[in-house]
Amino acid sequence: MKYVHMDSVEPGQYLGRTIFSSNGAVLLSEGVQLTVYMINTLNRIGVTMIYIKDPNMEDIEIPEVISEETKRTVMKQMSETFDTIRSGKEFNSRSMSISINTLLDEIMKNKDVLVQLSDIRTQDNERYVHATNVCMMSVLIGINMGLNASQLKELAVGALLHDVGKIELITDDTSPDLKKHHTWRGFELIKNKREFSLLIAHVAFQHHEALDGSGVPRGLTSDEIHLYAKITAIANIYDNLLFDISKGRRMLPHEACEHMMALAGTKLDRDVLIEFLKIVSIYPTGTSVRLSTRESGVVVGQHRGLPSRPIVRVVKQDALDKGLEIKEVDLAKHTTVFIEQVLQ
Repeated sequence: MKYVHMDSVEPGQYLGRTIFSSNGAVLLSEGVQLTVYMINTLNRIGVTMIYIKDPNMEDIEIPEVISEETKRTVMKQMSETFDTIRSGKEFNSRSMSISINTLLDEIMKNKDVLVQLSDIRTQDNERYVHATNVCMMSVLIGINMGLNASQLKELAVGALLHDVGKIELITDDTSPDLKKHHTWRGFELIKNKREFSLLIAHVAFQHHEALDGSGVPRGLTSDEIHLYAKITAIANIYDNLLFDISKGRRMLPHEACEHMMALAGTKLDRDVLIEFLKIVSIYPTGTSVRLSTRESGVVVGQHRGLPSRPIVRVVKQDALDKGLEIKEVDLAKHTTVFIEQVLQ
């Protein structure tokens, strides 16, 4: 499989991974042959990147920290929770707790898998994909920082609900609550849940604060910001840099990591950022790249601890025109070869 931008997709190609809606329903199944109508529809509903089958990459497996099934379960739970809150009712924290326990179990089993945010997003599911990814990354950072099981559960709930204050409540437009920053609204929604620790509410409250006091809503500085919020802030920023077009041009993973490193010590906590950089794949498996040798290929493997030195499969025409020449370049061993460009 290759992970490609929609601009590169052509009719007749085969979809490499199923596309789901926010409630878990299948929009397009893996293996379907794409038509002009399907491609136009995917563009219309906001899909920007998809997996495409490639006969030279059939053996590539995309490692996942959490399974598609678990993602769909969590996203469905989030969709139901947000709809309940939107209607002004109390959401079921017990059901959410069960979903999060399943999520935590999978993350613990796959904690050595590097994160690559390659979910196929639509306008319908992007809010829930974002929440799930921020939760997953926050928990992995928390594991690296030595948080215990109880702390990881609090962090997971807080990260999953960090943007709950953005929900448009069905209420009187003159309500003063609507004029508050979404972090305030999120804090107030969560703090009244007796089943939740107050620290969980502070994740929603503080995830837009910055170490230098330039954040919102209260301008807190380093020691005043809780660790859970510092962790969630980094996961939130990374996902937004990759997928939120309102921030400007979407960044590639290596660009986003460089951007975030420039914020270390001023906006972002340096120690947390170091642990974050250990969990992400800078060049995700399935990504097309150009090497410093001027050869082009696809990333087919990763090295934990060496995120910028993946394994790249190069496919090119044999010099004698007898067929395709396929080779793999392990950048951890070929130390003089570098990735010059990510191809989309």
